[in-house]
Amino acid sequence: MLIQESHVDVPTSANGKDSSMRIFLFHPTIPGYPQARFPGVCLFITGPVARVARQIAGQGYIVAAPSSYHDFVGPEPLAYDAADTDRGNQFKIEKTLESYDADSRATVDHLLSLPTCTGLIGATGMCLGGHLAVRAALDARITACVAYFATDIHSRTLGPYAAANTSPSPPPDSAHTLDLLHNFKGEVAMIFGIKDTHVPDAGRDLIRAKLRDAGVVFSFHEFAWAQHAFIRDELSKGRYDPAVTKACFEVLLELYGRALKTDLGPKDGAVAPFEHIC
Repeated sequence: MLIQESHVDVPTSANGKDSSMRIFLFHPTIPGYPQARFPGVCLFITGPVARVARQIAGQGYIVAAPSSYHDFVGPEPLAYDAADTDRGNQFKIEKTLESYDADSRATVDHLLSLPTCTGLIGATGMCLGGHLAVRAALDARITACVAYFATDIHSRTLGPYAAANTSPSPPPDSAHTLDLLHNFKGEVAMIFGIKDTHVPDAGRDLIRAKLRDAGVVFSFHEFAWAQHAFIRDELSKGRYDPAVTKACFEVLLELYGRALKTDLGPKDGAVAPFEHIC
């Protein structure tokens, strides 16, 4: 499917102040069908990785990639070097959770404003973006979420409130994603590498248990030899695994195809128990 690329600057709030955020758009097109409509996908990544956006858009989704750190820098993506890695790690704890949420709402709002959007919205992202995709999907307007190696969920270490909320028993009013999963209305696929040192075994087990306790419809995928950021195909520090990346894209296509491209109608909850058969 052909793709048109553009960007739009939308108003949002950054740490309590009015701000502007650039959203990079990747829109599928079908020659001869100017009114064709497609589901939307919010793609959360620290810099607009165009290759990933194009892959998803080419399957028939309007991809909107917001500039995650518009609070601090311009819309240009941070470089994958030591200096910008340090800057990004600092930005992610200086940026408030309220600002992350405002960015997500603005991105969903823009997708829904497009006459070419069907009104069904998904979310995805990698690393910090995986966390932001899960957090964005707490919005009931998002039906399907695919989160790659989502960092900082298990440790409650996103935003300036991290230091106060990292205890095993957070306060009842905790605003961290791990403690808000009961708000999840859609379906999520969580993807990790077992060799991920950023989200270790105990962290993955905690996320899985919290999803189950919250009654979230989810699938949980762990790949034996995959490390953190295995999907990154350049400057990956030796972690890029194309075979696992391909398998994970199929996970995304299955969930999106079922939840975003199929009109399921209202859920009635009358799902019969599955038979225990061989």
